Amino acid sequence: MEAIGTLAGGIAHDFNNILTPILGYTDMIIDDVPEDSRIRADMEKVIKAANRAKDLVQQILTFSRQVEQERKPVKIHLVVKEALKLLRATLPTTIEIRQNIDTGCGAVLADPTQIHQVLINLCTNAYHAMRESGGVIEVSLGMVEISTELAMNYPNLHEGTYVRLTVSDTGHGMDRGTIERVFEPFFTTKGVGAGTGLGLSVVHGIVVSHGGEITIESELGKGTRFHVHLPRADSVVEREAPRDDPIPEGKERILFVDDEEEIARMGKRMLERLGYDVTMRTSSVEALEAFRSQPDGFDLVITDQTMPDMTGVEFVGELLRIRPDLPIILMTGFSEMVTPETAKKIGVREFIMKPIMILDLGKAIRRVLNPNNENET
Repeated sequence: MEAIGTLAGGIAHDFNNILTPILGYTDMIIDDVPEDSRIRADMEKVIKAANRAKDLVQQILTFSRQVEQERKPVKIHLVVKEALKLLRATLPTTIEIRQNIDTGCGAVLADPTQIHQVLINLCTNAYHAMRESGGVIEVSLGMVEISTELAMNYPNLHEGTYVRLTVSDTGHGMDRGTIERVFEPFFTTKGVGAGTGLGLSVVHGIVVSHGGEITIESELGKGTRFHVHLPRADSVVEREAPRDDPIPEGKERILFVDDEEEIARMGKRMLERLGYDVTMRTSSVEALEAFRSQPDGFDLVITDQTMPDMTGVEFVGELLRIRPDLPIILMTGFSEMVTPETAKKIGVREFIMKPIMILDLGKAIRRVLNPNNENET
């Protein structure tokens, strides 16, 4: 697990760096085309897909490092329907998907991305059981009452109201020995190259961490049925609406530093669109030389963390030795060494996780430069 954690961190860092220009340039294209343009609609789909990739990277970190995710009451049927649209587009037509979704089943206190992953993994597992001859995946969602007697058979369930998500298939089914081991990490009945054995163990971990329970019904030759029970929440918050906030602008002088040239160029373009005077560097050493030659020539420095020769933290230390009052924003794709708390301890004003979007970057800059008036643009 420690080795997986190390690997996951490397994947997160590199993949988020790859996603940064994809999301950043697409974001700028959307702002340049009319709202009713087909190009805008296509670019919004790119943004949605890239954000899903970003979320899946976070799920790898969640599994390997037990990262806590933000949970809020969400209408689970909306998450389920979104996941089923993605599945329909990716599974072959030999697999029929049937839905029995109760839109009035209420909400659960959850991280929507993790619930999305639960359904994707369960349906992908069902597909693997039917991929040779085809079959039917049925997804049901509804509200159930758990009695005291039933709760006694499952340590994670209590008497009360639950939302039940059921995924069934018409595949080859499982024997008793397989059922008993199916949630073990790395256990798989698939051939080499067909699976890692992590999918169902991730599902189990997510469900239990949400205060729920997952059970299995299966017989050889008669398919499989997974039941996911999640405690029903009393209140609901709507999912985030599309971006409509104005992007804060400014005229200050910014030094933008990232050793990935494409990210540095993208950052420069983003900031210049917002009115800033931007100096770009792809080397922390060269950036330090530029700052030393004109320490009062910059109002803000935005720097990456993972760079050769001098890390972002080391670069920040050198900058603050020259000018202790300098506002600094630190960015990273992923770093074990730096957290928002440790970044602030060394003098960083804002800590941003890549990939970065123009609205988020614009707001962070104004929070740093106008800490007493965050709404100023």
